[in-house]
Amino acid sequence: MDQRITLSDGSQLRLRRSARARRMTLRVPQDGTGPILTLPLRVPLDQGVDFAESRQGWLQQAALRVPGRQVAAHGAQIPVEGRPLRITPAAIRQVQVQGDDLLVPQGRPAGVVVAAWLRQVALARLRPACDGFSAALGRPYRAIALRDTRSRWGSCTHDGRLMFSWRLAMAPAPVLTYVAAHEVAHLAHMDHSARFWAQVRDLMPDHAPHRAWLKAHGGDLMLWQFRD
Repeated sequence: MDQRITLSDGSQLRLRRSARARRMTLRVPQDGTGPILTLPLRVPLDQGVDFAESRQGWLQQAALRVPGRQVAAHGAQIPVEGRPLRITPAAIRQVQVQGDDLLVPQGRPAGVVVAAWLRQVALARLRPACDGFSAALGRPYRAIALRDTRSRWGSCTHDGRLMFSWRLAMAPAPVLTYVAAHEVAHLAHMDHSARFWAQVRDLMPDHAPHRAWLKAHGGDLMLWQFRD
C-alpha cells in the first residue's frame, strides 16, 4: 500500500519507493487517484518532501487538468463495450440493455449493481478470448481472476494465472481482446522483450490501434466511481 505524505499547503501525495528509479519523479495520474511521488530506495524521505514542495505550483496546475470523477448513478451515461448507455431504473430483477438504456433494478444502489454486471460482461468476453489465444499459443492457463486494479489492465503469473481489470468491459470489444492476447502471450514470455511483442502480433496482428486506444482513453474508464 502506498504511504501518504502531507505537504505544507495541506495537499497529499502518495509515496512510492522503487528499486528501478534513478531519480525523484512526480506525476498526476488521470484517474483522479492523486499525485504520486516516486523515490529511489536510498533517497531520504525529507529530500523527497523538499522536492515535492519545490514543485507545488506545477502540482496545482496538473491537478486542474485532471478530469472529474464520473459517478455510476441513475441518469449517467456509462460506456459499455465502447457504447454509451444511460443508467435507468426499471421494475426488473436483473440488469438489461434496452436500446440506449442500461436498465437496472429500481430501489437498489445503481453503482454496485452496474459494477457487478460489468464484471459478468468482462468475464463472458475474456474467457473465450483467452481460451482461443491459449489454444493458438499451445500453452494453457490455470485460472482467470477479475480485479478493480488501478495500475494495470492485466497480469500473468509464472504459474499461468491471468488477472484482468473488469473495467475492460467498458472499453470497445477489440481493446478487451487485445489485453487478453497481451496477457496470454506472457505465458510464453514473462517480459516485454521483442520476442514477447512478436508473439502478441502473432496472436492479434491488428492489435496496435487497440493498444493505442487504451493508452489514450483508459484513464477515462478509471474515473468511474461505483460506490459512494
